[in-house]
Amino acid sequence: MLTEDRVLERAGFGGGCHWCTEGVFQALKGVSRVDQGFIRSEPPADTWAEGVIVTFDPGVISLATLSEVHLRTHSSARARSPRSKYRTAIYVFGDPQRQEVDPVISAFADEIGKPVQTQVLPFSGFRPSDARFQNYYRTDPNRPFCRRYIDPKLDFIRRNFAEISLPPAS
Repeated sequence: MLTEDRVLERAGFGGGCHWCTEGVFQALKGVSRVDQGFIRSEPPADTWAEGVIVTFDPGVISLATLSEVHLRTHSSARARSPRSKYRTAIYVFGDPQRQEVDPVISAFADEIGKPVQTQVLPFSGFRPSDARFQNYYRTDPNRPFCRRYIDPKLDFIRRNFAEISLPPAS
């Protein structure tokens, strides 16, 4: 439960399918809401790309940790067009967030020994997905897509980020 003095923050994340990205962030402690849809930034990244807006409690989970989870649960080193609907990006809501995210990306690139294609972009707009696609994993985790693509990401989080991972839904 949040206390009244806690201020929630928001950040956007894009990287491949937004069904996967939504499921990943919904599995983390400190995340109070995940809005799935399409995000855009400034040119040349001003086309709508699949992504999520994550509302989180920075007293429970930092933007740096959210960014690290994001980098490790999609193809962040795979080059994509900035205009692609599957842009790999972290959308920030101001310079303080950019300053928190940039070192995480640099450290991850050093660790994997190759450039990370994930861009840090200013958030410019959001459009939600159709209601039938919202909470895609939570509404039916037994769908073949969920079993093949989302379950392995959630297993990875539970193994490598156990301290911030929510238990599997029963």
